[in-house]
Amino acid sequence: MSERIAVFPGSFDPVTVGHVSIVLRALPLFDRLVVAIGENSTKRYMFPLEQRLAWLKATFRDQPRVEAISFHGLTADLCVDLGANYIVRGLRNSTDHGSERSIALMNHALRGVETIFLPALPEHAHISSTIVRELIANKADVSAFVPKAVRPS
Repeated sequence: MSERIAVFPGSFDPVTVGHVSIVLRALPLFDRLVVAIGENSTKRYMFPLEQRLAWLKATFRDQPRVEAISFHGLTADLCVDLGANYIVRGLRNSTDHGSERSIALMNHALRGVETIFLPALPEHAHISSTIVRELIANKADVSAFVPKAVRPS
C-alpha cells in the first residue's frame, strides 16, 4: 500500500492556532502531512519566508509526520512532485468554501489531486492571518491567536 501524503498549502503569514488545529485534526488521516508555504513574488508579506518556515518547524517539531517546506509554482504540481494525492484546506465560513471549492476543482482537473475540507472549530472560525497581521501592526496582544513559536519572547 502506498503512503498517504497530503499537502496543506498557505502563506502562513503568520501561522495561527487555526492552522495548527487543521493540521492536528488532519494528521490521523494521513501517513505524512506537508505544510507548504507557497512563494509568490508579487505578494507582500509581513514576515520573511525564513521566519514563517522557522515558525512552522518549531510549531510542529513534536509531530514527526509533519514536514514544513516552501515551494514555487502550483500546489497541484507540488503534490505530483511529493507523491501526494490530497490537499488539506480549512474552511472558516461560506466565503472560504466558495473560493476554495473552485481551487479544489481546478487542482483535480489539472493533476487529479483530491481536496479534503475541514471546517474550522467554532473557537477558531474568527481567526485569520490577515486579522492577526492587523493586530500585530497595531501592537495588540495576539498570544491567543498564534502558537507559542510565533509569540515574542
